[in-house]
Amino acid sequence: MKKKIVSAVLAALVAASLTVPALAADGSVYYLNFKPEADQAWQELAAAYTEETGVPVTVVTAASGQYETTLMSEMAKSDAPTLFQVNGPIGLQNWVDYCYDLSGSEIEANLTSDAFELKADDMVAGIAYVIESYGIIANRTLLEKAGYTVEDIQSFEDLKKVADDLQARKEELGIEGAFASTGMDGSSDWRFKTHLANLPVYYEYQADGIDTTDAIKGTYLDNYKAVFDLYITDSTCDPAELSSKTGDDARNEFATGKAVFYQNGSWEYGSLSENFKDDELAMLPIYFGVDDANEGLCTGTENYWCVNGEAADEDIQATLDFINWCVSSEKGTDAMANAMGFVIPFKDAVESPNVFVKQDTEYTAAGKIPVSWNFTTMPSEDWKNGVGSALTAYAGGTGDWDGVVSAFVDGWASEAALNAQ
Repeated sequence: MKKKIVSAVLAALVAASLTVPALAADGSVYYLNFKPEADQAWQELAAAYTEETGVPVTVVTAASGQYETTLMSEMAKSDAPTLFQVNGPIGLQNWVDYCYDLSGSEIEANLTSDAFELKADDMVAGIAYVIESYGIIANRTLLEKAGYTVEDIQSFEDLKKVADDLQARKEELGIEGAFASTGMDGSSDWRFKTHLANLPVYYEYQADGIDTTDAIKGTYLDNYKAVFDLYITDSTCDPAELSSKTGDDARNEFATGKAVFYQNGSWEYGSLSENFKDDELAMLPIYFGVDDANEGLCTGTENYWCVNGEAADEDIQATLDFINWCVSSEKGTDAMANAMGFVIPFKDAVESPNVFVKQDTEYTAAGKIPVSWNFTTMPSEDWKNGVGSALTAYAGGTGDWDGVVSAFVDGWASEAALNAQ
């Protein structure tokens, strides 16, 4: 999307914008944060930076699933974010004209690898600030109560066998289902229309030797269906209820022992550690029935910091100083590792205590291949929403799997064609 088109969209969204405190002049920072689960930690870190330096830092967190809409709204303001994020090359297309070139900046020099740079032609438009993993989180204690260990699950067939048994014995085991609810509410559907949908994209890219496409074939959509079917049938609730189930519902079901499995990521460690000891938690790969013997966790990033090149010069410099402090100072790196549970790709990073991060390292050391995050190549949010709507209709019985296939394959082609215009 060209800048003049984005500007028109921004103007149309001003009325829906957030109320954000006015930023002080002479160098200040306004960060529009993508990650609701890290909001409190970012607020505390911003306050610590202001106390240390005197530079005002405002952090506003977009609601789950609303980041792009919120960013459009906020960028229309005179006090627009000085720091925002995009999810990869597709997301960058809308915002590249607003990005300050980070080439030669301190934060670029602090990266452990240039693989974490998001480039547009010769400029560094974004910097990855966190590497994360996701998979199927398991309650080891409940598994052992049922007579299993995580080591018993090495493939999709194993997972289905165990989950089916847990579901059949749920009253005996005192649970409500093998899997926490596969909520298709906006706070939760990204786990399935994006994160789970990454698996068929990943395996198709691997098979075809590519890293992006304008025409996904859907080679592995039967595998996608098999996993989704398992989630919605061996569940804490009837599939027809999933349209209204939220991310909080799923988290609470797992945290209170109503479910044994829960698809989510390393970012959940902070909240789950309030209910579990480290040795009670494990993260399994989302076994997909393709290359289960070699599959690791889904590991990557869709979190790239971009600095608003249209901000005042003093605010750009204040923002550059702030993000470099976050990833290089003792306070910043401690907060990102411990309060946020992040693995950050910078030279001064502190080792994270996150048990899921440690398990990802163990999988890789054992020769398992991390599943890359290819959903950054998905053609648009509209495509994801189309897949999510089709999944919801399928789960609720008002649609069929052919509708999911059409949304996935035909929707990809049509959205890719729009991007090419």
